Amino acid sequence: MSSVFFWVSAGMSGLTFCIHTFVGGPRVAVPLLADSHLPRASKWLNDYCWHVITLFTFTMGFGYAYAAGHPDRLELAVFLSPLTAALSILSAAVAFKGKIHPFRFPSTSLFALVSLSGVLGLMFR
Repeated sequence: MSSVFFWVSAGMSGLTFCIHTFVGGPRVAVPLLADSHLPRASKWLNDYCWHVITLFTFTMGFGYAYAAGHPDRLELAVFLSPLTAALSILSAAVAFKGKIHPFRFPSTSLFALVSLSGVLGLMFR
């Protein structure tokens, strides 16, 4: 049963990567880099952070897929599930700080769903 939840986490991770890369990239990253009013270091540090999340969302799906295929090796699910929960909470906190509804940031709900299915996989093993 746990492998079903881990496969859901893997699929949601892939969806998160696609939304981040193919929707967020043109709508967030490209305009950020085009903004000439931001300090140079701030602009490029934000670009770096964007790519860190791109790499993370790409690889987290493989971690959950590994856990789904190896039910005796749950270390990656144990690592990824609380991490994605923390990233969801961080996303909401940043949104609140900016006086933005937290669900305007897709990362709030997407990381929460990835984490939830990962936790369910760990609970029902």
